Amino acid sequence: MNNVAREFSNALALAVERVAPSVVRVETGRRHPASGVIWSADGLIITAAHALERDEGLEVAFDSGETRSATLVGVDPASDIALLRTEGAPLAVPERADASSLRRGHLVLALSRPGRTVRSSLGVINALADEWRGPRGGKIEHYIQSDVGLEHGFSGGALVDAEGRLIGLNSAGLLRATPLTLPVVTIERVVQALLTNGSIQRGYLGVSSHPARLPAALAEATKQRVGLVIIGIQPGGPAETAGLLLGDVLLTLDGERLESIGDLQAALEERSEKAATLHVLRAGIERDVAITPGTRS
Repeated sequence: MNNVAREFSNALALAVERVAPSVVRVETGRRHPASGVIWSADGLIITAAHALERDEGLEVAFDSGETRSATLVGVDPASDIALLRTEGAPLAVPERADASSLRRGHLVLALSRPGRTVRSSLGVINALADEWRGPRGGKIEHYIQSDVGLEHGFSGGALVDAEGRLIGLNSAGLLRATPLTLPVVTIERVVQALLTNGSIQRGYLGVSSHPARLPAALAEATKQRVGLVIIGIQPGGPAETAGLLLGDVLLTLDGERLESIGDLQAALEERSEKAATLHVLRAGIERDVAITPGTRS
């Protein structure tokens, strides 16, 4: 091994050693334990929500070999983040990376702790994008995907840069068999909400909808090319209560255009139990409908 390769290899090993004390094993009741990442020195630990099979009898094992019982503070299934709390001596918090410095092709390390020791996997960032919403409506401020391997216990582990700084929390629960990383900025927002409420309160209308291109005359009249046509209504839900009908086309919610499912999810993010106005097309005629979105955690 030449000097350059040796130095590079040693640098990666040091990065793993640097962050390993911050990666824990979470005994959740599953056959294979999950991993977790220490979030704060006073005992907060983050892990993947889909890896939890129970909310009692949780245990967390540390790099030192110590095991502590843990309580569940809260869960946000839509972003696949669960927050645990342990009691005891201060914990080792990883340094956090600057997300703005990430580039496609950057080397990254995925760390998990499915057993007594940490496992590491080397890969590269192969996809970066701006805000993205998961299938259940969870907002992810930055889409990060890498080609690291999906080992047992991968979910809930850390993705770090080549210097051992935390990029985010790994998850295989948002898109099936696709490893994604929840960025630090998303974790910060979700953790704060879980500490405050135990869950994230999201608004919902109780409809199934699909984007539909508007006829030219309507598009010109509404200054909007696409709307969301209602194809299903939940019995007893906010939409039915408000008098919405199958075939209605949703155009705006409180003035925010609704041209995709993501637009609707974003518009409902902070509107649960708050009166709002939907602008809709019904049989080619525009009308306003007063509605109060319900709450869904």
